[in-house]
Amino acid sequence: MRDNQQWIWQDKNYPHFEYGSKKISTLIESISMKQGELRAFSKILGKESLEQSQLNALENEIISSSAIEGEILDRDSVKSSIKEKLGIEVPQYYKEKTKESNYVDVLIDANTNYKQNLTVEKLFSWHYKMFENYNSKIWNIEIGTFRNTGTMQVVSGVIGKQKVFYEAPNSTVVNEEMNSYIKWFNETPASLSKVCIAHLWFVIIHPFDDGNGRITRAITDMVLSAIENTNTSRLYSMSKSINSDRKGYYKALEKTTGYIKKDNLIDITFWCEWFLKMLEKSLIEAIASIVYVVDKAKFWDKHRNNPINERQTKVLNSILDKGMENFEGGLSTKKYIKITGTTSATASRDIKSLVKMGCIKQVDGSSGRSVRYEVLV
Repeated sequence: MRDNQQWIWQDKNYPHFEYGSKKISTLIESISMKQGELRAFSKILGKESLEQSQLNALENEIISSSAIEGEILDRDSVKSSIKEKLGIEVPQYYKEKTKESNYVDVLIDANTNYKQNLTVEKLFSWHYKMFENYNSKIWNIEIGTFRNTGTMQVVSGVIGKQKVFYEAPNSTVVNEEMNSYIKWFNETPASLSKVCIAHLWFVIIHPFDDGNGRITRAITDMVLSAIENTNTSRLYSMSKSINSDRKGYYKALEKTTGYIKKDNLIDITFWCEWFLKMLEKSLIEAIASIVYVVDKAKFWDKHRNNPINERQTKVLNSILDKGMENFEGGLSTKKYIKITGTTSATASRDIKSLVKMGCIKQVDGSSGRSVRYEVLV
């Protein structure tokens, strides 16, 4: 650590954070519009499709939030637990694991009980659930309570040449810090600026020995659900977007919490911009996913009376699931054979049949051996 290192919480004006409203106002406006789009699209989904979209988003949130910390959860167990707790179905063949089941409890609590106050007891309960079966001979942690010994440092590098990327407030002031945080959280109306600050401020305090990131992201979900006043936030995963740009996540924290020097320590504009861009990305992906579900349903409804065989169904679903933009090069006879394992003659007949039924069309400009087809949605 540099001799003159100063962290954000050491600034005389902390925790009265500052940010450039003009810089983030455009992002906030765009996000608000996309939240409205998502709500509108969700209303045209059938009950089954809506439940599946919620399940997928919550599953991605849980898996990704743990992956950010380098912990890999069992996806089947997560999915099984979510289905049971949302009342979608009772698992019959898969025994859920306690760790995955507890993570699901935490995220469902955050997404559904967002009108409740945030309390020390709730945070302790979340932390206990995350580490109920924790067992390590290397690193002992206090479970279900705030850290109570010394300082908390985020370090990296070989022994003797380690860099301190962040040092949190001493454990002696954690209770006082968390009292201020919880009071602010419960008295501040839900907004996009609140979600930026709530996430960052909790990371700054770093009140637990471990699990701070995962609990921070649960708090983030709590605010997002409160903003929308519905469970719609489970239609998108903020952690999935953060996990896709982990370097950006840590860079934003380094530029905000004090590792990288700046003139105004409590200016969190850079963090807010990065965070809101990740939120916008989450919403864009969620909207695209719902549009895909709707388009796929419309496609099969349009062709429900056509004599489409199993091979053709498999190929069409392969293209629809990837989307034409991701089905590189379009559909060819060679790709049809690879997907179905059929002969060249059968593939050619199937493709001609699909063209005749109006399921696919020849791509303009393609012909001969390079002929390609695209799905008509």
